[in-house]
Amino acid sequence: MKDNARQQIIAATLKLIGSNGIGGVSNRAVAQAAEVSPGTLTYHFPDQENLLSEALNSFVDDEVARLTAMKKRLDAGGADPRTTLEETRVEVEDRVDPTEHLAQFELYLHAARVDDLKGAADRCYRAYDHSAESLLTTMGVTDPARYAPLITSFVDGLELRRLALGEATVDLGEALTVLLAGIGGLDAADRK
Repeated sequence: MKDNARQQIIAATLKLIGSNGIGGVSNRAVAQAAEVSPGTLTYHFPDQENLLSEALNSFVDDEVARLTAMKKRLDAGGADPRTTLEETRVEVEDRVDPTEHLAQFELYLHAARVDDLKGAADRCYRAYDHSAESLLTTMGVTDPARYAPLITSFVDGLELRRLALGEATVDLGEALTVLLAGIGGLDAADRK
């Protein structure tokens, strides 16, 4: 029961962050959304920074697991570049609901202000970079470790734009195709 309540609290916190921002995370709101008593909330999370840290770490744990599975698929290879790009696009755009995705960016911004959260954000970005490195390796890019953070930052920027505008104004697959062609990951036949 304890672990279940803890997970309910974390899930509710992420949803509230995504819906209302970090400022919308109060003990009362979290307890109500998680369907637990305020005492249960404070038993598991004595202060808000602890709650936010656990929420970010939980999100990162889920992302690392998801990205590790994606990396394994990419490392196994066998897919043509277009299929690999489409799988990557689906993984990025369809991975979480928009509320959870908004929570991710909110928590990253909070990590920029709170040193105790920087480690979790770094762990998440390292997982993104490892997945991007596998994508680049699959695409035949020379020195994939050099370009992986570029891909990660590029995708994050496009995703932030999509969330801010409420729609995809830039096709992620096309954008990745152009970027990969520029760094030598696609030849002319693959760009069609």
